[in-house]
Amino acid sequence: MKQCVSTDRGPAAVGPYSQAVRHGNLLFVSGQIPLVPDTGQMVEGRIREQTHQVLHNLAAVVEAAGGSLADVVKTTMYMTNLSDFSIVNDIYATYFPESPPARATVEVSSLPKGALIEIDAVAVIG
Repeated sequence: MKQCVSTDRGPAAVGPYSQAVRHGNLLFVSGQIPLVPDTGQMVEGRIREQTHQVLHNLAAVVEAAGGSLADVVKTTMYMTNLSDFSIVNDIYATYFPESPPARATVEVSSLPKGALIEIDAVAVIG
């Protein structure tokens, strides 16, 4: 049975979607952009700060479903500038230090609210 997951530790959805949806032991996390949950505003800074905020938001949603980043099996990163890939990759590695998930990375022309990065995920929990 489908269960919507929501937490105030992650940013509120900016449209008609759930922060995540759990079905059995699968968790599908919607794309996270660098919004600060308390304010709903974009984090100050460039790609480094935005990447940390996105991964923090992703972790908060996974944790609200009873998991952790160690349960993530697949991510997709959307970036507006692939020349920032090495910076993002170094930060990403600190959030997934062992057995990192499968991943795809694509460059896009723009992201919601002018974000430089967005990451969605699939996790297996339980």
